[in-house]
Amino acid sequence: MRDFKKIQVWQKAHTFVLAIYKATESFPDGERFGLTSQIRRAAASIPTNIAEGAGRDTQKEFARFVQIATGSASEVEYQLLLSHELGYLLTEQYAALETKITEIQKMLHGFAKALKSNV
Repeated sequence: MRDFKKIQVWQKAHTFVLAIYKATESFPDGERFGLTSQIRRAAASIPTNIAEGAGRDTQKEFARFVQIATGSASEVEYQLLLSHELGYLLTEQYAALETKITEIQKMLHGFAKALKSNV
């Protein structure tokens, strides 16, 4: 069993989720069960899948969960764009969050590649 809290990409993803929750507090009330909920769930799915994968028995299983986390990161990337274009995120907020999710995506890609090469 691995300690997911020591995994650098998990730490970044967790911090990112906190930023997403803060950024979406100002979304319209009408989006509470729509985009607000969807982007929060997708963002939380990133560190959640890393944590779940870390608890699995094999590197192959762990790599699979990191791939799922990567998919969630892509989902968030789009939802950030949508939120910005709907006017829910200011350009500065969007740029900062976009930079963070791109960094997380790159880290996830490298982490998955490393896990697969150790299988």
